[in-house]
Amino acid sequence: MITLGKVFFRYRNILGPTIFLVALALSQPEYPFSRANLNFAFDVAGVVLALLGQLLRVVTIGYEYIVRGGRNRQVYADDLVQGGVFALSRNPLYFGNVLIAIGVALLIHAYAFYLIVIPSIVLVYSAIVAAEEAYLREKFGAQYEDYSGRVNRWWPRLTGFRRAVFGMRFNWKRVLVKEYNTTFILLGALYCLRVWAEWSVLGAGALPSHTSIIAGAVAWAALYLGVRALKKSGYVRD
Repeated sequence: MITLGKVFFRYRNILGPTIFLVALALSQPEYPFSRANLNFAFDVAGVVLALLGQLLRVVTIGYEYIVRGGRNRQVYADDLVQGGVFALSRNPLYFGNVLIAIGVALLIHAYAFYLIVIPSIVLVYSAIVAAEEAYLREKFGAQYEDYSGRVNRWWPRLTGFRRAVFGMRFNWKRVLVKEYNTTFILLGALYCLRVWAEWSVLGAGALPSHTSIIAGAVAWAALYLGVRALKKSGYVRD
């Protein structure tokens, strides 16, 4: 698993989109269990779960950014980050990504997503975490053993948040710089996937009006380009 995790880590930036696109190409959305009355509940659950995953990423990065992006596309860490949300979960960013994947699968409700995306994402992150843990255990020794003994690998501990962030300042500028791409892509994807899923099941009559589509696209683009301009101008810096 560790060897596999090193390979996945090396190509992690293209694995997710590739898995998603393969599943999307093989997907045929339908009503959950062929029951139209469950459609709204699945849509709501999917959107809520995906947004919770993204919120977890935002809160994590806002309080304590972890520099573990790798060196030469290999697992690497400057320091053992234990503050902020990392005091409640050892892998909150990965867990947030898993929640997003499950949420998108519920929103689309196509068996290809259930059978491809969710198992693949769980396998990829489980292997990457195994590789990272082996590296951290070797580099930080007893310090990491103590940390791993106190903090869950995945599920964030639901108590102690106030204590975990005590004395810390939420860095909203860092969130804008580091997460604006992910946030905007997720919001746009959720809307487009919802429209596509409805069209696949109900046909053209389920599509929103051209006016609402154009207005939504313009608002999304304006906000995205505005945040991007702030970042590029240097006005908003980490």
